[in-house]
Amino acid sequence: MFSFTIRSFFQKLATLFFISIVSFLVVYLAPGEPSQIDPLNPKFTAEDLARFRAEFNLDKPLHVQYYLFYKNLFTGELKSWKDNQPVLGKVKERFMNSLWLFIIGTLITWCLSFPVGISAAIKRGSFFDRSTTFVAYVLISIPSFFFAYILIDFVVKTFSISVIGMQTFGMQSASPVYQVMDRIWHMVIPSILGALGGIALLSRYVRAQMLEVIHQDYIRTAKAKGLSEDMVNYKHGFRNALLPFVTMFGLILPGLIGGSVIIESIFAWPGMGRMGFEAILARDYPIILTINFIAAVLVLIGTFISDLLYMVVDPRIRL
Repeated sequence: MFSFTIRSFFQKLATLFFISIVSFLVVYLAPGEPSQIDPLNPKFTAEDLARFRAEFNLDKPLHVQYYLFYKNLFTGELKSWKDNQPVLGKVKERFMNSLWLFIIGTLITWCLSFPVGISAAIKRGSFFDRSTTFVAYVLISIPSFFFAYILIDFVVKTFSISVIGMQTFGMQSASPVYQVMDRIWHMVIPSILGALGGIALLSRYVRAQMLEVIHQDYIRTAKAKGLSEDMVNYKHGFRNALLPFVTMFGLILPGLIGGSVIIESIFAWPGMGRMGFEAILARDYPIILTINFIAAVLVLIGTFISDLLYMVVDPRIRL
């Protein structure tokens, strides 16, 4: 276990190093220089542009820029080109805003997808199976922003309450209890909307995996031995169908970065996805590269967690 952890850590560290190089080159070797901002700032003179390039190390060779960028990132000295604010400070604030939407949305997705998918597989061909399949296809086919606008219109007209942003206007002067309740209310609808598509896809995937497992010989043997239906379906069937979902679980962490751009934009939620979108529009390369680096770190952390969870799900797997 210890040797596997150390070996995996260094492997992922090497992978992260190569990812940082590739992402840096992709951004900086794309058409147009990073310092080519004079169309956005018509008042910039040649002297202003030269001073800007020197300030952000753009006048140095590419490998020196790479070194200085990650050095400044890890020391907290990296500044945004848009407002000259520390990048880590902006990312931390937006990260915490997205974290709650991500946690709530993920819990809703996984807590509903598995019961729905398992029940649909066990009751294959029943009304429940057909209806959940129809609803899943509807949720997959219709984009989330369509549901978002319908739900916003319905809530605002029916209850006359705000659903945009993180806080209702004027709530700053309210008691802490009301502020917390208001924040929770503003998180509920975006989280549900963000989870709808995941529920539709994951429940179909759970159904397909369970249908594949429950027709295996060992399931029929377990039933022949007189085990209860729940024991057969959940202990023997579901556990053997879990292995693909362990891989999926490790890959949901990057959704914290870019999985909620549309929802955050519609609900004016100041999260990571919205910040990345705004940084792309503003050509704020420090923010773009930092978000890309964090996404890579989350992917590697997720795959490492998946490797460890494989042993829990399937005892036959050894590190």
